[in-house]
Amino acid sequence: MIKENLREVRANIERALLNRAPNIPQADVKLVAVTKNHPVEIMQQAIDLGVTDIGENRIQEALDKFSTLERNVVKHLIGHLQTNKVKPTVKNFDLIHSVDSQRLALALDRAAGSVNKIQDILIQVNAAREETKSGVDPDELDQLLETVDQCGNLKLRGLMMIAPNFDDVEQCRPLFNQMYKTFKRQRELRPTIEILSMGMTHDYKIAIEEGANMIRVGTAIFGQRDYRWEEK
Repeated sequence: MIKENLREVRANIERALLNRAPNIPQADVKLVAVTKNHPVEIMQQAIDLGVTDIGENRIQEALDKFSTLERNVVKHLIGHLQTNKVKPTVKNFDLIHSVDSQRLALALDRAAGSVNKIQDILIQVNAAREETKSGVDPDELDQLLETVDQCGNLKLRGLMMIAPNFDDVEQCRPLFNQMYKTFKRQRELRPTIEILSMGMTHDYKIAIEEGANMIRVGTAIFGQRDYRWEEK
């Protein structure tokens, strides 16, 4: 099943790239396979099928799986991160998608400095200003970016957003379009910015059409999650 699903997702990525607006340049799209709530055997199978990047939401669940993974893969933290968990996060993840406050950025900077690491991060933007979602308010993005600029142990790689789960997925398009404009503007100001992470199973095709170059897909690859995997 995973093999066929991966083939379909990759084909959808190629079709979505062909449907990009003329003002959005063609670019490779990095697929992050989201393995949250799936056992390590599923993660291993995906990597053996060519997945190079995996995404996890929960720290303890991820660490439990990493301890027996026995595979080389780029590890993404895509879930909300609490400041009391920055140390294991810095030690175990290559890219953190969910930096959404000055407090968290400073904590990550200190944790990375303590292990002599330059930690790659994305800033999560709450583009729809949903009260139930994490992410910095768009009006406060510049202030957070200025803080990150001063963090010597953080490398800002780009921006991330999570769109609302609209019944009509086309309602996501204006948000993705606006996020791409924000990404383009910030990329001109900060040379390390190169990643725009947006789009999940229900909306990744539209996200790519509107400029995403990284997508986070779980259910479309692995099916419904096994909720026995919960953070301890």
